[in-house]
Amino acid sequence: MRPIFFALLLLLPLIASAKEERPNILFIYTDDHSHRTVSCYPEAYDFVKTPHIDALAETGIRFRYAYIGTWCMPSRATLLTGHYQHAVESMRMEGAYPGSEYDPEKCPFWPKVFRENGYQTAQIGKWHTGTDTGAGRDWDHQVVWNRPRHPKNAGSYYKDQLIEKNGAEAELVKGYSTDNYTDWTVDYLKGEGRDPEKPFYLWLCYGAVHGPFTPAKRHLEAYPDATVPVPADIFPPRPGKPAYMQTIASWIPGEDGQPHLKGSKRATGESAPSKGIHGSDLNSWVRQYHQGVLALDEAVGRIVQTLKDTGLYDNTLIVFTSDQGFAWGQHGFRSKVAPYDATIRSPMILAMPSRFPQGKVNDTPVGGVDLVPTFFSMAGIELPWEMHGRDLTPLLEKPETKWDRSLLMVHTGKYYGSDTKVIPTDPAILKDTAGVPWYASIHDGRYKYIRTFVEGEIEELYDLESDPEELTNLAQEKSQAARVAKMRADTIAELKRTDAGFADALPSVATANEK
Repeated sequence: MRPIFFALLLLLPLIASAKEERPNILFIYTDDHSHRTVSCYPEAYDFVKTPHIDALAETGIRFRYAYIGTWCMPSRATLLTGHYQHAVESMRMEGAYPGSEYDPEKCPFWPKVFRENGYQTAQIGKWHTGTDTGAGRDWDHQVVWNRPRHPKNAGSYYKDQLIEKNGAEAELVKGYSTDNYTDWTVDYLKGEGRDPEKPFYLWLCYGAVHGPFTPAKRHLEAYPDATVPVPADIFPPRPGKPAYMQTIASWIPGEDGQPHLKGSKRATGESAPSKGIHGSDLNSWVRQYHQGVLALDEAVGRIVQTLKDTGLYDNTLIVFTSDQGFAWGQHGFRSKVAPYDATIRSPMILAMPSRFPQGKVNDTPVGGVDLVPTFFSMAGIELPWEMHGRDLTPLLEKPETKWDRSLLMVHTGKYYGSDTKVIPTDPAILKDTAGVPWYASIHDGRYKYIRTFVEGEIEELYDLESDPEELTNLAQEKSQAARVAKMRADTIAELKRTDAGFADALPSVATANEK
């Protein structure tokens, strides 16, 4: 008995250290990437094939409704602070586009806190939030394409990028960017720049599938027969939608009967089609966009395999999502920003088979604000400041759970923090991003309520179960009056909870024309 007893005593520290081992967090983050492009999502087109991302979903939890942000820069600001855009102080767009700045004293980024608590922090890929990347302050290891610092290189999404490594001077790097970022990630996981004595947080930010939507050469022949249904409201008018939605017109009818992406003006003054790699029609553009996803899917496969090969897989939480979705014809858009699922809904998968169930789907609407407190919970680190989101680990542990809570989304254009306290009335400012005015919306898991910040504008209410394309606005129906009133009040309450300075000064809404 005594030898067994002493053997157990010797094993206790090892058992304790195994239980206390903090997980690595690998955050794979794509750009302008709709949930419709991932074949494990029911909304994906029939031709779509993303086997590696699907395999990730089979080993984890896929979130049905995920909304990280409304467009690129605010989404990233949220993921660096845990706050909605309207509470991110000192962040601002400045100088030649996409120039931006912030004061790290007024706007601290949380990866610094992970560093102070024993994590190694790393970031690879696109940087889009101020010229200051935080190298050496927020990040131990960084290989980034710093768009704000190099505006003349900011359009080079897929080749010839100016890359900064650990704060050094930028160097021009050739090659397809998706593959480059994947190579650098594989190198890091294998040990290049990684401290093997510390758990890591790695934020991998791809530029794909942002415009110009360039696929890798090896994928240019993929999906040869890709065809998609023409969205019902690709052309105006759009009954029941706010006034600005009657002016959205990114597409024009073609002579072949197909919608074509609108580009420059002909000599006659008419709109000319904007030609892509395969053509200017809707099918050709959707095909090209989906081809750009294929290198991302391959990347996920390579990275997961590398985690397994290096022995890191069992102790790594893998998160896959995008800054927001992207519309191709839906509601007339070829864009993000607008409050509809077609424009801003992202794919989102979290997987760690050693800890959480596999192959599950959760229906709770979740957002980018929820990811940051989840990371802190997983790492066992106290939140350094009040966050706007909720820890998702209870949903990961019991994916069948559906929280009785609504998700807030807010769009304040190119403005942040105190600069959003007064809602502008000048349309040039109010609609300075994709022609979409400032708004707030709330999603309760079935219904979505939208309030556009224009004086006297109608509200919107959609039943996402019966009307997933958000074509029929129920807000002025008499039978929905109580629901609209409640969701309006809930929206204002959430704005106040999240420190929106404009919450008490919203423009009035149109009087209901009840049917």
